[in-house]
Amino acid sequence: MKLKSETIFPKGDKITNTNFIGTVHLQMLVASDSINPTAIGNVTFEPGARTKWHYHPAGQILMATDGVGYYQEKGQPKKILRKGDVIKCPPNVPHWHGASPESHFVQVAVTNNNKGVTVWLEAVTEEEYNQ
Repeated sequence: MKLKSETIFPKGDKITNTNFIGTVHLQMLVASDSINPTAIGNVTFEPGARTKWHYHPAGQILMATDGVGYYQEKGQPKKILRKGDVIKCPPNVPHWHGASPESHFVQVAVTNNNKGVTVWLEAVTEEEYNQ
C-alpha cells in the first residue's frame, strides 16, 4: 500500500515581516493566551527560505511534516530534517530553521511564551546556510 503525501494543515498567509529570508507562510493553529502560554503554528518554507537566528526564552519544539529542512544551533553543525523528525530547541539557545535549497519544508512549531516571546537576532548568512 502506497501512502499519498498531503499536508495536514492549511498553508496559511505569507509572512511579511523581516524575521525570515525568502517566502514563508504561517497558519496559526493555537494562539498563546493568559490561560495557556503555548502557541502552535504550521510554517511552510519555500525552497531556500529560512528564519533569522533567534531564540525562545522557554524553548520550542519543531515537528517536520513535509519536505526537507535544516535546523542549526549556534556553534553546532546543521541538521537535515525530514518528515517525522522532531527537534527540541533548548531555552535561550540561538538557532535557525528553514527549507533546503531544493525542497520546500513544512513544520509545526510549538512555542511556549511563559518566559517571554521570541528574540530575533541577525540574518543567517549564505555561508552559514550553505555549510
